[in-house]
Amino acid sequence: MVPPRPVRRLVVAPATVLLAFLMATTLPLTALVAAFVSPRLPGRWRPLRVLWVIFAGLLLESVALFACLVLWIASGFGWKLWEPRFQRAHEWLVREYLRTLVRTARRALNLTFELEGLHEVQAEADDEGRAHVPVLVLARHAGPGDSILLVQGLTALRRHPRVVLKSSLQWAPALDVVLGRIPSQFVGPGDRRGAAAAGIARLAAGLGPDDGLVLFPEGGNFTEDRRVRSIAKLEESGEHDRAERARLMRYVLSPRPGGVLAALEAAPSADVVFVAHTGLEDLSSVVDLWRGLPLDASIKVRIWRVPADEIPTDRRGRISWLDGWWYLIDRWILEQRGEAAVPDAVLEQLVDREAEHADDDPVL
Repeated sequence: MVPPRPVRRLVVAPATVLLAFLMATTLPLTALVAAFVSPRLPGRWRPLRVLWVIFAGLLLESVALFACLVLWIASGFGWKLWEPRFQRAHEWLVREYLRTLVRTARRALNLTFELEGLHEVQAEADDEGRAHVPVLVLARHAGPGDSILLVQGLTALRRHPRVVLKSSLQWAPALDVVLGRIPSQFVGPGDRRGAAAAGIARLAAGLGPDDGLVLFPEGGNFTEDRRVRSIAKLEESGEHDRAERARLMRYVLSPRPGGVLAALEAAPSADVVFVAHTGLEDLSSVVDLWRGLPLDASIKVRIWRVPADEIPTDRRGRISWLDGWWYLIDRWILEQRGEAAVPDAVLEQLVDREAEHADDDPVL
């Protein structure tokens, strides 16, 4: 449950700055204690790594909040926040915030990245000089921080991000403030689907040639329980064909098409970029994250780009097309993780149905 905006501004934000100050003043002592207990706990210097991440995060939040305050004052106490120069300033702030956050996480948690197809998202003209076009980025949702990693990647590639995020991220006060000043939308569990889709349509309708709108069609991080529930909901709603295909997908949830359809309708000239990744899906809770430190994880990312003129134009065709791409993403993850990671019964079902779907797979 996210507190209302006045509470976030007047309580959460000052408390974050105060906590950062207290940690800074006591850092020598807490670091000494963490160094003392680290050899006595599992993992390589786990308490020190956690202290590093927490302090760096609080310090980053405090600095970003101060920058937001300076920009608010410079804009005439919020009067000119939506002017292009202040929009660019806030986009720069988002880029530096996320770049610093990702760099800290990579070092503290020992993360490495293997990227394939990253150029598909870059905002630059091709060799033939064709104009830039906006992109709708549809990404798998699994593991901690994948939304932050994705938005950081977009900003690094000169794309101006418009992003739909979980409302729980508003607990990070700097992220809450700065994303409230550029085109974005926070979606909560109690939001009506129609209202969320309308908000997504508004973001998509305003896309410029170098913009990218980020959506997570699964609606939440992948877990086995969510997978089972999503299949049950499809059956209950009479979407038996989609439920059958969802049963074949081991590592992704069946995508919810509402937001994607709204974005495609509002931005018919946009290309679509699909993002698959693997490496963090086994960390679905804070307990998993603590037990896994240091993560020593290699995060593999695969990107595909589909031109706007190759996207179906009717609703039914678009849903089938989206399901087909999610099936392809699942097969890519299956290939990266290896057959040993998949239960035998599921693997046999995949093999049995592979030939059946080869002829009509909408992504091939």
